Amino acid sequence: MRTGVWLVGGRGSVAVTSMAGAVALRAGLAEPTGCVTELPQLHSPALPGLADLVFGGHDVIATPLSKRAEALADAGVLPGRLVTAVQPDLAALDAEVRPAPRGATQAETAALIAADLDDFRRRHELGRVVMMNVASTEAAAAPHEAHAALDLLHKALRGDAAVLPPSSLYAYAAFTAGCSYVDFTPSTGARLPALAQLAYERGVPYAGHDGKTGETLVKSVLAPMFAMRNLHVRSWSGANLLGGGDGANLAQPAPNAAKAASKQRVLAETLGYQPQGDTRIEYVADLGEFKTAWDLVTFTGFLGTPMRLDFTWHGCDSALAAPLVLDLVRLTAAAHRAGRTGPLPELAFFFKDPLGDVPHGLAAQWDALVGLVEGLA
Repeated sequence: MRTGVWLVGGRGSVAVTSMAGAVALRAGLAEPTGCVTELPQLHSPALPGLADLVFGGHDVIATPLSKRAEALADAGVLPGRLVTAVQPDLAALDAEVRPAPRGATQAETAALIAADLDDFRRRHELGRVVMMNVASTEAAAAPHEAHAALDLLHKALRGDAAVLPPSSLYAYAAFTAGCSYVDFTPSTGARLPALAQLAYERGVPYAGHDGKTGETLVKSVLAPMFAMRNLHVRSWSGANLLGGGDGANLAQPAPNAAKAASKQRVLAETLGYQPQGDTRIEYVADLGEFKTAWDLVTFTGFLGTPMRLDFTWHGCDSALAAPLVLDLVRLTAAAHRAGRTGPLPELAFFFKDPLGDVPHGLAAQWDALVGLVEGLA
């Protein structure tokens, strides 16, 4: 079941960690720690194996994958010995991560992206291709009437103005080429009515948004605890300090706002109300590829007794995200093979702001994910 993985942002930290990790795993150089599809409850012959994954992608930068991997080793993300061992594989993959195409109109750009996907599928004799967006977070998309209907969108894309943000244009190209699409970022992606219509028309599934890797993962566990114990959360505030390229991108106000909104949404959905407080994101270059989050929760117990909880999370975003990227590719490809079309709400386990009618709380989302894999088998 040879499966293509087309990485948007293919030379970024998450993409390079995912590719290096996949190569290391199938060579027996590392354990699959962090890959939930390797757990007994989800290990299934319905999913493509790690050895079946073939990587390609687009990026706006041209730094060789081997140099990116060396930089990640210097930053403490990848073991140096592993980078040395996978260098030949990364060198071979380098030609498969192409410059992001650009046409005279967005329709032409989408056609060029789709052509690259078709070429990738033919050359490697792939059963299907999953496009995975791991590029930098975008600002929220400006409203446009063409977002509401596919016929309007087709027409608008042929004009001179930009109608879709990059993440959504990539989703449009993926669906046009018959590929599934997963958005690991909080960008708009496939979250537009016209793109949902196109996905159903082409018979492809999609999933997203915003991978749940750190602070929000903890929120999705703790928030149900407060709800089930009938403890009223008065406030929940967080401060996130990020280094690396992701942190630099989120230093810009518009991407920062999109990310913060995604991180806070889980509370209202789980608790049934929005407590006071917000999430602040700051760029600290000295942290490199790592991030630290501090959260303070104040809540009321029996007879109005005020109480509080706080926690600190320090982790490496690329190392947390990469195994989930591999999981999502395998699950989405299997769902596509099984004939699933449209959003995959059973993949809510992986996302801060999941698509579709999804259960809230990590335990309920886990049960839905197990049910999906059992159904695919």
